[in-house]
Amino acid sequence: MASGGRTHKLRALLSGKAVLDHVLDAVRASGLPWHLEDAGHPGMGDSIAAAVHATPSEVGWLILPGDLPLIQPATLQQMALALVQADGRAEVIVPVHQGQRGHPVAFAAACRQALRELRGDRGAAAVIRAWRAIEMIVDDIGCVTDVDTVQALAQAQAVLDARPF
Repeated sequence: MASGGRTHKLRALLSGKAVLDHVLDAVRASGLPWHLEDAGHPGMGDSIAAAVHATPSEVGWLILPGDLPLIQPATLQQMALALVQADGRAEVIVPVHQGQRGHPVAFAAACRQALRELRGDRGAAAVIRAWRAIEMIVDDIGCVTDVDTVQALAQAQAVLDARPF
């Protein structure tokens, strides 16, 4: 973790639970099929490529980094539904919360080969630029709240503490 952390960001504790466990809880609660790619690839692009290789799909994929502990199951469902309903009008759907692009990004099956060819630290930005992409407004701060620093972890904790559940 950057900025003073001593623990890998996915293992950092948030409300007594690892950041990655918060993400996986949301994924499980969404009811969508899922795959965790945690083989320690050298870059985000390599991780995405491996995950797409491991998960054949006729519809597509939601690519969700493991450092978004506030993501809501409803947002995952909303993005999956948007991908199905896009029906060829767009191959990529990017969630946007209060003007900021977030995750998960939804990729149609047409992007399969481009996703499989990703390498390095750039993730799927090139795929988003190369295909027809649309933005979808979502009401979920969790799609833009990644935990890369100790300060971001504290901000995520403040958001969780303020939730009424």
